[in-house]
Amino acid sequence: MIAKLLSNNKVWAAEKINANPSYFRDLSAIQKPDYLWIGCSDSRVPANVITGLEPGEVFVQRNVANLVHPTDLNLLSVVEFAVGALGVRQIIVCGHYGCGGVRAAMDGESHGIIDHWLQPIRDVADRNFSCLECIKNEDQRLERLCELSVIAQVDRLARTPIIRSAWRANEEVVIHGWIYGLTDGLLTDLGCSIGPGDLN
Repeated sequence: MIAKLLSNNKVWAAEKINANPSYFRDLSAIQKPDYLWIGCSDSRVPANVITGLEPGEVFVQRNVANLVHPTDLNLLSVVEFAVGALGVRQIIVCGHYGCGGVRAAMDGESHGIIDHWLQPIRDVADRNFSCLECIKNEDQRLERLCELSVIAQVDRLARTPIIRSAWRANEEVVIHGWIYGLTDGLLTDLGCSIGPGDLN
């Protein structure tokens, strides 16, 4: 089964070279993506595929439930490198409906170490208790929580020293919050973008 992946790779590489003999030479010469994508690790939400972007056009960081933890050195390193070294100015935090991480955060069961990782989702749910309680359908309530969590992660990222420093240096970095529909394949802008001067 694993050998199939290597075989697929050879076919893909050959197709790229047939279409453009200098494809990999050009791609390897420079990395200058326009976007940083912070998304969920879910295998059904690949950033390049759902946005129609080619390799080299988006820098990607993924984790369970697309969370921004202020102590996550992996995520912070990615953000710092993207903004400082690559010159990325558009950051997209993208969640998705039907997120298993959001469901696990709210099901009241013990899942091990990931329960600590998912705590920010429960915090968002607590802060929006009255809003969520009025949604009687559980699936719809979880979908709304997926949206609220993305909005909260955009705000958390905007408050990191990395982003604040970029803004102080007059870098036009903008953070966007999107959500992806597994059942229709569509991305939706949640209207929570934050740029320089948007935070108090």
